[in-house]
Amino acid sequence: MRVLGIETSCDETGVAIYEQNQGLLAHSIYSQTDIHAPFGGVVPELASRDHLQKALPMIQATIKQVRLTEKQIDGVAYTKGPGLAGALLVGAMLGRSLAFALNVPAIGVHHLEGHLLAPFLEENPPAFPFLALLVSGGHTELVKVEGLGRYSIIGDTLDDAVGEAFDKTAKLLGLGYPGGAALAQLAEQGDAKRFHFPRPMTDRPGLDFSFSGLKTFAANISREHELTAQTKADIACAFQEAVVATMVIKCRRALKETGMKRLVIAGGVGANLALRAGLQALAEKLDIKLYFPRLEFCTDNGAMIAYVGCQRLMAGEREDLAVSVYPRWPLDELR
Repeated sequence: MRVLGIETSCDETGVAIYEQNQGLLAHSIYSQTDIHAPFGGVVPELASRDHLQKALPMIQATIKQVRLTEKQIDGVAYTKGPGLAGALLVGAMLGRSLAFALNVPAIGVHHLEGHLLAPFLEENPPAFPFLALLVSGGHTELVKVEGLGRYSIIGDTLDDAVGEAFDKTAKLLGLGYPGGAALAQLAEQGDAKRFHFPRPMTDRPGLDFSFSGLKTFAANISREHELTAQTKADIACAFQEAVVATMVIKCRRALKETGMKRLVIAGGVGANLALRAGLQALAEKLDIKLYFPRLEFCTDNGAMIAYVGCQRLMAGEREDLAVSVYPRWPLDELR
């Protein structure tokens, strides 16, 4: 089965073609960073309009790239949620309309399921079951993954997700958008010993996270010190070190509690090199296998949607003609 995948949940337009035997045939991503940068964050209306302009030409170009025709597409997958309502509707309406016109089945995909299974796009994918640290957008979750659609959230954030904490701290330091990447880059120039941030909720049992306190801690330090270039770098470094240490501690607990021998890192923050290094060290210490998708598949992309869509279409799932999107859609409600 050859599946076209469409991702439009937020500020990146992703298109891909996945074939069940050959794997990923082609994919393309367009980022709206330049559009939203002047506003310091994503503007939903602008995101929707840009998806509307970019998605169809990207689909046509991606199909042409692998020398196929539309009639050689066997199914269409699109992101159904969670995400921005208007942006989701663009991809869902386009995907369902294409499927209807081509007389092929369509399937709506959960955005977070796409991230969870993105490592299956690699040559050496994990086997089920595994533990996943899902760090994408407004989500920071520890998930037991036992198979397709079989997910149990065993740890969640009680306030800010880690990506939100990165962005808010970056804004405090006057960094550009997207803030998380800018803060991580600045942290490389910082002195990790100058400031010590707390490791939230690591002094008590449990697998839940809390990151809003780190943002407050950064704000207090910013008020107490002159924000020179070096001080900003030192704050960024200490903040990132605290985030990484906290997630490593929680992953260690989760691995020991579940007995899992495989750990997957999924989502946009999974591209953070300091986090990857910290979890790689943990994996070596505990003698477990660590998996993460290549950097281009950590952020939102059509390849992960095409992959999950292919698996679900082959399992016999189908959407009817009605189009529904779910801006808020907890992962543990998915079956």
